[in-house]
Amino acid sequence: MISWIAGRQHWVDLGSGGGLPGLIVAILGQEIEPDLTVTMIESDVRKATFLRKVIRELGLKATVIVDRIEAAPAQNGDVVSARALADLTQLLGLGQRHVSSGGTLLFLKGANWKKEVEAAREAWSFDLVAHKSKTNAEAAVLEVRGIERV
Repeated sequence: MISWIAGRQHWVDLGSGGGLPGLIVAILGQEIEPDLTVTMIESDVRKATFLRKVIRELGLKATVIVDRIEAAPAQNGDVVSARALADLTQLLGLGQRHVSSGGTLLFLKGANWKKEVEAAREAWSFDLVAHKSKTNAEAAVLEVRGIERV
């Protein structure tokens, strides 16, 4: 994750929930890339309140948008991430709205990631690098670029 933070200006985390990876990126960003701003989009008010409290208490350079991902203003992020949010086909549609031209989408996916990639390729064209998870041998972090609807 550290290599994805360096040189970035705006990271957008979709469906941030308890703050993974959004809060972790904001914390690491303070050391690695002080100009990085993290925007977390979370529709659950309770979760958003928690995220805002952590941001305030730790003095992080981050904001929380309390809205549905598809209704939130487009964010133009250098990196857009999501964890345990939706299948890849849906994530590509949500991510496309919030990623900058030439930006990167990072999706933490479980054991079925290969099937999700196959299904997503029916609706989307994209470049993919699958990074093996360090915590689960069957999972991966999908690094996606150049997405276009087929």
